[in-house]
Amino acid sequence: MANAQHSISLGLSRRLADLLVEEQLITAEQLKEALESQKTSGDKLGTLLIEKEYISEEKLLQFLAEKTGITYVSLADFGEIPEDAVAAVPEAVARKKMLMPFNRTKNRLMIAVADPLDVMVADDLRMTVGCEVVRCLASESDIIAAHDKYYKQASSQDVLDDILKQSAISEAAAESVEHVAEKESEDADTGSEKEADEAPVIKMVNLLMAGAIKAHASDIHIEVYQKELRIRYRIDGVLHEQPSPPKKFHGALCARIKIMSNLNIAEKRVPQDGRTKLKVDGKDVDMRVSVLPCAPGEKIVMRILDSSGLKVDMMKLGFEPEALAIFKKAMDAPYGVSLVTGPTGSGKSTTLYSALSNLNTPDCNIMTAEDPVEYQLHGINQVQIHNQVGLTFAAALRSFLRQDPDIIMVGEIRDQETATIAINAALTGHLVFSTLHTNDTSQTITRLGMMGVEPFLVSAAMLMIEAQRLLRGICPKCKEPYEVDKDMLLKHGIPESQLKDVVKGKVTLYKGKGCENCANTGFRGRQGLYEVMDVTDALRQMILDRASARQIKEQSIKQGMLTLRMCAIRKLLSGATTVEEMNRVTASDVDIGS
Repeated sequence: MANAQHSISLGLSRRLADLLVEEQLITAEQLKEALESQKTSGDKLGTLLIEKEYISEEKLLQFLAEKTGITYVSLADFGEIPEDAVAAVPEAVARKKMLMPFNRTKNRLMIAVADPLDVMVADDLRMTVGCEVVRCLASESDIIAAHDKYYKQASSQDVLDDILKQSAISEAAAESVEHVAEKESEDADTGSEKEADEAPVIKMVNLLMAGAIKAHASDIHIEVYQKELRIRYRIDGVLHEQPSPPKKFHGALCARIKIMSNLNIAEKRVPQDGRTKLKVDGKDVDMRVSVLPCAPGEKIVMRILDSSGLKVDMMKLGFEPEALAIFKKAMDAPYGVSLVTGPTGSGKSTTLYSALSNLNTPDCNIMTAEDPVEYQLHGINQVQIHNQVGLTFAAALRSFLRQDPDIIMVGEIRDQETATIAINAALTGHLVFSTLHTNDTSQTITRLGMMGVEPFLVSAAMLMIEAQRLLRGICPKCKEPYEVDKDMLLKHGIPESQLKDVVKGKVTLYKGKGCENCANTGFRGRQGLYEVMDVTDALRQMILDRASARQIKEQSIKQGMLTLRMCAIRKLLSGATTVEEMNRVTASDVDIGS
């Protein structure tokens, strides 16, 4: 008999309905009456037969199981359903499709369904869970009871409330996040879309973003493992774990972020890249979203792009006065190439954007080729690279030269062709800026040679090479002094001539004790370390003579260049950072005089 509490929706084809009459489970008159009712109500035929009490739900299910070849199961008699089976299907999908996962192995997921004629449900799930899906037939009341038993323990709202308790962010802060120009993906599958649009899931994603922005994080990492979901913020260059929801919410979070970024939420096999724009407390924040398929599930990294730090005085970036003077001299040159080097996340884009902002005047045509365009700058022509359609850095550069540019910025020199075109552009009267991935300034010359760029071209066009890193600063609210042995600092390559106020062989340094302001890390904010090489006539001759990176570095230091380590030592002795942070970010200048 049907359970009156639930809306039963059993599908039944006309052929199966006729078989019910042939096997005398219902009469022809009863079938005719149910068919007439179906014309007006639009309900499924099986549902009407049960509601009119012409046949019991159990008898109809047993009949359908026999005729469709699907095994009939009683979830109530099945026993405790394993947690990994429940976690395989999101609650919203299970309730919408009226199904319940009840057993899972490495290569197979078994689900109980209420409608044996819905053959597409297994195909849809197979794309999501990545294994074979086997349907069994169960009563709708059985399935709903299983939903209430296994899904009620951790609803989206319950998880949201739990995260709010652990987090320093209030629900009001999460609700203040507004998505600008948001539109839903046209490729969304209905199950994931509905789950992603649940209010608690939306608040959960907003909470992640609001928390990251409040913590001044540069990136948000969402990773899924076999038994857990992990969320981390990169704050001042270091990853910190955050309160995370259960693994079962991974699909909902991914779907929500994909919808915000206009990505295909049904595609889980290939990497995807997108962008989204937020308004937090009236301030516009861009986010660059990267989705990568991994073994347990998709990993998402969101890069927070805050343009408020771009148009700043370059002195505030952390340049030493001597290094800034060389950089500004290169900026004021009429033509030539200036390179900014360093690893990913070392602040190269900020340095270049700040330089371009200072050069951006109405009488100057500035053109950039970037992959991707991180910040949109008014008055500068920015081109997004699309390798798939042939718009490479080299192709963009060739087009730039026909656009009457004064200043050109190339996001990255990746090959000989791009390097050669950039250098030729500089030799024909253009000021060119670009980036390269090298460890320091002297290795950049070697790297260009390995790319196949002729030394005479490098020697003729190069103005300046700058290498940089980001160094965490001590939190000003919990900063405290301590003493260390002078000998220990000497072992770290700090010249004795720079050690002042030495008392009984001890030197006073500083560290952060840890407080609420710095999340108990002892650090707050970052400063740049800048190694700036002025390519003088002496260095040009060394480049022509194919001198080694070591020889070029020695000559640069003789000319007054401060290495990354020297800049870090200055910040250490000024009380801006710690010995441990100096050693984490820079390597010792072995056998190089200071």
